[in-house]
Order: sequence, then C-alpha cells, then structure tokens
Amino acid sequence: MQQKIIINDYPIEAKNVQLEHADLYKLTFDFIVTHEQYHNITTLLYKNDFNVEVPNENIQFSAVISNYSTSVTNLYEAGAEGDFHLELIEKE
Repeated sequence: MQQKIIINDYPIEAKNVQLEHADLYKLTFDFIVTHEQYHNITTLLYKNDFNVEVPNENIQFSAVISNYSTSVTNLYEAGAEGDFHLELIEKE
C-alpha cells in the first residue's frame, strides 16, 4: 500500500512505510524515482535538511538522513526507474 510522504513540500508516493517514535521520530520508506523525477529528488536529498509531513498520521517534524540507498545510479536514460530507500531521523 502506498502512502504520501511530503518532504520540503515535495510529495512522494512511498511504500513499506515504517514510523517509529522513541525519543525521536524515525521514518523509513521506499519509493520509485523515474528519469523525469531524478533531478528534483536528488537535489532535494542533497539538502539533508527536511521538513517532513506524514499526512496519514498527522505528524510533522524536522529531519536529516540517517540511511539512504538506491538500486541504480544512472537515471539519465529515458524510461529508467530506480528503487530508493530512505531513512530519516528527527533533528534534536
């Protein structure tokens, strides 16, 4: 099941969403990035300073990346898609 996650006002259709809250929020999810989205997503992630919204849970928090991976590094080819995995941790 997909769920919308919003990072710095950029909506992402996420899957495998896990939200933990001990002392700080930790949000883990996967998403598909297409050739057309690649530049916007990588520019967003390089900032590593996020306002995160999880609308289904009515939660907002500031976060940074704690873990990140992708299935491919070359999404410059038309029609290419990559699986991205992102783990965000709330800033203290």
